[in-house]
Amino acid sequence: MSNKPKINKYTNHNTLARKLRDDLGGADLILVYAYNRTGKTRLSMEFKNIGKRKTKKNPDGIADTLYFNAYTEDLFTWDNDIENDTARGLEINQSSRFFDGFKNEPLEPAIHEYLKRYADFDFDFTFQEVQQGNESFSRPVFVSFRKGEQSHIKVSRGEQNIFIWCVFMAIFEQLLKYPDAYPAVKHVYIDDPISSLDDNNAISVACDLAKLLRRAASRAGQSGAAAPMKIVFSSHHALFFNVMCNEIGRAKEGEPKVSHKRYNLHRVNGEDTFTLRATDDTPFFHHVAALAELQAAANPASGRLFTFHFNALRTIMEKTASFFGHTDISFCLKALASEEDTALYNRALQLLSHGKYAIHEPTEMGEDNKNLFRLILNDFISTFKFALPDLPGAKPAVAASAPFPGP
Repeated sequence: MSNKPKINKYTNHNTLARKLRDDLGGADLILVYAYNRTGKTRLSMEFKNIGKRKTKKNPDGIADTLYFNAYTEDLFTWDNDIENDTARGLEINQSSRFFDGFKNEPLEPAIHEYLKRYADFDFDFTFQEVQQGNESFSRPVFVSFRKGEQSHIKVSRGEQNIFIWCVFMAIFEQLLKYPDAYPAVKHVYIDDPISSLDDNNAISVACDLAKLLRRAASRAGQSGAAAPMKIVFSSHHALFFNVMCNEIGRAKEGEPKVSHKRYNLHRVNGEDTFTLRATDDTPFFHHVAALAELQAAANPASGRLFTFHFNALRTIMEKTASFFGHTDISFCLKALASEEDTALYNRALQLLSHGKYAIHEPTEMGEDNKNLFRLILNDFISTFKFALPDLPGAKPAVAASAPFPGP
């Protein structure tokens, strides 16, 4: 009997989102790892849309999901105040109900508490009174940033994102604090919360989020009855995902255990077909899974190779060299082939993993580069004897063509 985990296939985002909703019937939390361009954001929106469709149980079509994804970040738009060059800050979309969280109590203290852990600047909201039905409340319309004596400072895109994440965390906290104020919200979907953090902040944010998810799983209503939140978390950030798995999976004294499932989401050859692979009993190795992705892309019969795949391969080689205590990929290259081929491989990886060959401007490789990429990839896999997972579309790993060299 095979010990390999079962891989389920789904033909669109809707069936995949329904699978996740079904799983939440028996688990408090689902952790999903997927690479960029897999369709994680669209999956989160499909999950949300299912929850607001009119049904017998939900005749008014009231949304049942609080979500964080790229659309959440788009609710904030940076204004450089080009005319006066003074009032720089983020304009806040007034059409979204996301900011209804400011109804119950001021959120600034909670936002500040989170922000000071990750950044060294502060913020100021500008509020506006709005009418919603028969009630009125103040909601933010603009936020500026300051540091020391300097006000209306420019902050980086990464700093903007971490601030927006802190706003979400504060709203999430309020959802847990006032469950009866949000009776319709049963799910929270968090997709790729941090895209531009350094590793230290990634660990801090993951630990803080894990604490909040534990609280969500054990939430009780004001009557005292259990009212747990059901949560889906997805990320392409390997370190963030691993920290989340460790924090959620580890038993902690005095804290409730969180029943959860872990999946690796894969998009088959860029098509709208997806596979979901359980990783509960399988060690999660990002670089090994990434190699399987590259192998699938390099398959002449069914894959497509883009110039940014050289960048991905170089990154994996750097991680492999680092694992063996070496500072650069020359360790890997010297192990692969002859001195002449090593020089060729090095030139290709140096040239084609930099400059205009970016993931943001994907360009399909020419035939010569495709052949060279396959040669380097196959040599690398066979020499270091990687055991790759069986992803649909990936050709079997080639047999080792050279003995593994000692470090």
